[in-house]
Amino acid sequence: MKMTMTQKILAKHANLEYVEPGQLIMADLDMVLGNDITTPVAVNEFRKIGLDKVFDKDKIAIVPDHFCPNKDIKSAEQVKFIREFAKGMSVSNFFEVGQMGIEHALLPEKGLVTAGDVVIGADSHTCTYGALGAFSTGVGSTDMASGMATGKAWFKIPEAIKFTLINKLSKNISGKDLILHIIGMIGVDGALYKSMEFVGEGVKTLTIDDRFTIANMAIEAGAKNGIFPVDDITLEYIKEHSTKPYEVFEADEDAIYSEEIVIDLSKIEMTVSFPHLPDNTRTIDEVGDIKIDQVVIGSCTNGRIQDMREAASVFKGHKVHPEVRCIIFPATQKIWKQAMNEGLFDIFIDAGAAISTPTCGPCLGGHMGVLAKGERAVSTTNRNFVGRMGHPESEVYLSSPIVAAASAILGKIGSPDEL
Repeated sequence: MKMTMTQKILAKHANLEYVEPGQLIMADLDMVLGNDITTPVAVNEFRKIGLDKVFDKDKIAIVPDHFCPNKDIKSAEQVKFIREFAKGMSVSNFFEVGQMGIEHALLPEKGLVTAGDVVIGADSHTCTYGALGAFSTGVGSTDMASGMATGKAWFKIPEAIKFTLINKLSKNISGKDLILHIIGMIGVDGALYKSMEFVGEGVKTLTIDDRFTIANMAIEAGAKNGIFPVDDITLEYIKEHSTKPYEVFEADEDAIYSEEIVIDLSKIEMTVSFPHLPDNTRTIDEVGDIKIDQVVIGSCTNGRIQDMREAASVFKGHKVHPEVRCIIFPATQKIWKQAMNEGLFDIFIDAGAAISTPTCGPCLGGHMGVLAKGERAVSTTNRNFVGRMGHPESEVYLSSPIVAAASAILGKIGSPDEL
């Protein structure tokens, strides 16, 4: 058949035996996602269609997470608007403050996305769910409106890059270091409208949280989606979180890829992305002496329990540098509670860090950690564009939770080896 994982999933959802790169298809959707920024626009477009109900109330998720808890009157009005829409349409999956989380951590945790699904979300990091063997991708608000109305979406079948992973990551090296390394290697347009398919013996050495992080940042290489094979680690996560039926798709042995890139995981080092693009990467020994003002640990990229544990392992017995503000954002209420119950909050607070309710706030310079002119932050988020976290003359350096925690203690970008 000569099809990749992505081709097979899209073919199945388009009721076709075979699809090839460049082909336009109409595919059935298993989930349509929006947040507090993108959903209001989608609702307005949906209403122009003139329908009085969505295609399936159980296959739509609306998660206010970017400016929530509401930071001002405008954000409060936006959430009120989509809350009333969700109620009026009997949308099952509307997650308000107190039940909410950062959308791309929350949907897998709630079991709303699973292997073999086709998912669109009016947020570019919807590609996160490829960690579970799903095809998921970000779309515009108009496409979200159409998806809510019809349960279908147009796609152009992407070519695929095959990333063959061998060996395993070294101590203190995580999936974040791996994906930063890859983006630094191929560039922010290195996988433009392609599928990044991760295969090889090295995959089984990656935790599910590592995979979420890697798939999340596929878009930072320009990819349409990132995707992992479904193995025992994937199935363990799915069975713990979801009761939805799932389907496992495997690439054909003779599947055609635009290129293959072999990556030796044992050679990956702690990696930092310098301003103002994710591909401006350096290994930790190349960083130099860069003092910082703030550290953010969390987001849809690195706010899961593994990330909390890794940060705590560095903070234990240390103090945040007196000239640094450190803010920690568990990605969901469940992760928040788990971290608290494991005693991680005691470590964070004793170290001098602040702990926030789940929110995307600081990642996009929305609230809960906006940067002033000239300030520098080390962040476990996914983007470091000009003005991304605040003032256009501030700077954002992307890293793993381990590097971020060490940097908070040192007052400059560094590693646990310096503590």
